[in-house]
Amino acid sequence: MSVQAGREVEHEITVLAAAEDVYRLLAEVENWPRLFPPSVYVDVLEREGSLERIRIWATANGEAKNWTSIRDLDPDGLRITFRQEISAPPVASMSGTWIVEPLGEEESRLWLLHEYRAIDDDPEGLAWIDEAVDRNSRAELPSVKAGLEEATRTDELTLSFVDSVTVEGSAKDLFDFVNEADRWTERLPHVNDVKLTEETPGLQVLRMETLTKDGSAHTTESVRVCFPHHRIAYKQTTLPALMNLHTGYWLFEEAPDGTTTASSQHTVVLNAANITKILGADAGVPEAREFLRNALGNNSRATLEHARKYAEARR
Repeated sequence: MSVQAGREVEHEITVLAAAEDVYRLLAEVENWPRLFPPSVYVDVLEREGSLERIRIWATANGEAKNWTSIRDLDPDGLRITFRQEISAPPVASMSGTWIVEPLGEEESRLWLLHEYRAIDDDPEGLAWIDEAVDRNSRAELPSVKAGLEEATRTDELTLSFVDSVTVEGSAKDLFDFVNEADRWTERLPHVNDVKLTEETPGLQVLRMETLTKDGSAHTTESVRVCFPHHRIAYKQTTLPALMNLHTGYWLFEEAPDGTTTASSQHTVVLNAANITKILGADAGVPEAREFLRNALGNNSRATLEHARKYAEARR
């Protein structure tokens, strides 16, 4: 039996945050859309002891992709090991480790280790993986560093909220209304233009132009992950100038009596550098938080109200 040839590589970066905070943010997968720019949504499929099986939805070269990985969490050692459950050619296998090394009370070194091999030990395939891992790691670590430091230092710039409505209708009809975003120009007055693509069922790219109450138009693009008929999670990949991050989900919870609670959740990180440019010289973080709460909330509540009427008409 031939011995499989492989490669072990490592990359590292210094993070201005406590090691325990860095580990926690990496371990809690709900943080990944904030820490990893390509990451859209991560779901824990199975959990047993320290082991997790997770499914990751992310963008790559402008396309939405998903895959599953196995993780082993070691909070005492500040280590997270991972391996791809099914790798894509030319990769035969891919695994790795995140290691957080304390350097001080508010400083850490973050290591990213990879171990991989190519299908049939092909030298060209291995060279391709070498280049991809190195390029991606060098691009990823500075983004992760920025996300970790922002998450631990700028609570006032983070805004999360939920709007809900009780509907005398089914979760399926409510889900259909939100899922069929290509029909929003005819169903929602605040949507001026929309383009929806769904090459993989349940994985959507939504580009739309929305109108605010003052009549101004904003173009955004989002990747959406749809779970019929109860949840649609999304991450904006083209953002308005006032935001550095915008993620959220639509949730539809049907009760035994046939009524459904429909909710819209938003998590936003403000772009502090643009507050005065957008809202005026006297505006600060409180004004920006209020502005976004109202702007996003108004559109969400309007969508929920139209979805309610749609679902109740079909009861």
